[in-house]
Parts: sequence; C-alpha cells; structure tokens
Amino acid sequence: MSIAMKKADAAVSQKAYRVLIADDHAIVRSGLKQLLEAQPGFEVCCEATTGVEAVEQVKKNKPDMVLLDLTMPDMNGLDAARQIRETTPSTDILILSMHYTEEIAREILRTGARGYVLKSDANAELLTAVNRVRRGEQYFTGVLAASMAETFAQAKNEDSDDPVIAGTPLTPREAEIIQLLAQGKSNKQTAAVLGVSTRTVESHRNHVMRKMEFESFSDLVRFAVRKNLVEP
Repeated sequence: MSIAMKKADAAVSQKAYRVLIADDHAIVRSGLKQLLEAQPGFEVCCEATTGVEAVEQVKKNKPDMVLLDLTMPDMNGLDAARQIRETTPSTDILILSMHYTEEIAREILRTGARGYVLKSDANAELLTAVNRVRRGEQYFTGVLAASMAETFAQAKNEDSDDPVIAGTPLTPREAEIIQLLAQGKSNKQTAAVLGVSTRTVESHRNHVMRKMEFESFSDLVRFAVRKNLVEP
C-alpha cells in the first residue's frame, strides 16, 4: 500500500464523529458538550435551542448524530425527529427526555430514532448510548429495554402454541381476546380478565385484524359468531 493511501486511511479513521446538541437549556448543552468532547474522536459541531432550529442545523451541517431533547420550543423532539429522518436520513437520532412513559417510548420508536436516554441516567448511560449508535446499533434507556424484553417474552410464550381454531393461524391467546371483545368487553375489561396490560390486548387485536384481513370490528364479531366463540 502506498504512503498516500495509508495517509488517506489514517485520515478516515481519525475523522471526528460530529454531533449536534439540541436542547433549550444552555447549562444542559454545556454539560453534554463537555461530556462528549472529553472523549477522543467526538466533535460537537453545532447546537440548537428549538426544534425548528435543530432541523435547520441538521440540514445545513449534516452531523453524524443529533442529541435531541424531547421538549423544546417551536417544535417538540418527536416532530423534529420525524423531519430529520425525512430530510437527512444519514443523521442518527438519540432522544433525551426528562420523563418516561410507554406511550412516549412507542412514539419515539416510531420516529426512527436509534436511541432513547433519560436525562436522569445521562451521566451513566449517555456515552454508552452514543457509542452504540455510532456503531450502527440501538440503545434504549434501562426501563424501556426491560419493558421491551418483557413484551417480547410474553408474546413469544403466548404465540408459541399451535393454532387453536382449525383452519386459522390464530393462537390460543388471540382466540381468547377475539372471544372477549366479541362479547362486548372493552380493551381494558379484556385485559383485566386475562391479567395482561391494555397495551397487550390492543397489540393482539391489531395483529388479529391484519392477520385475518378484517376490515372492521364487525368482521371480527362475525368471525367469532361463525366459529362459535360467542352466541349469535
């Protein structure tokens, strides 16, 4: 290999990983910047104080990653993340938030963000999250990772049985949910009967609708009657 090629390879390997920090609090931006730039190979190339500014800065500077606060003026982090994914898909997104709820977590996942870290865990988790995303992996805050693992394990256990209704791909749990819903029970009531979360019932219901190609809830009820799951 020629000297010129070796130098070129060295330059590529030494290229800084460029990060945009988007947060409306100066003290937070300063702390994140110090934390990142204390690590070799990282450069905070620009900052933003609003969601709109974050989108504009990403378009202009095309950073490798944007650390994006969930709650900002003008445009929240979710909407900013969606726009960034549409306009600059090469930029990875790591969401920072003060709060955790399952609904927020689901919305964050839908935006295409590659990671989600609680600000309260940033000192312990942020560098790990950034390095994971840099390697093309995903990273989710501890409470979300645990929730996802529990949901996956539950779904695996529930869906591993053979189909319970002849001629259909439905599992026993899906058949139970169809039966209860067709009897007129709400998602919440069905969840209480089965001892699962309302979110699990909603997920199964949507999966059944797609799997069986039902166009409406009436189709589901008619199917339940036809298969003698409920009285006509």
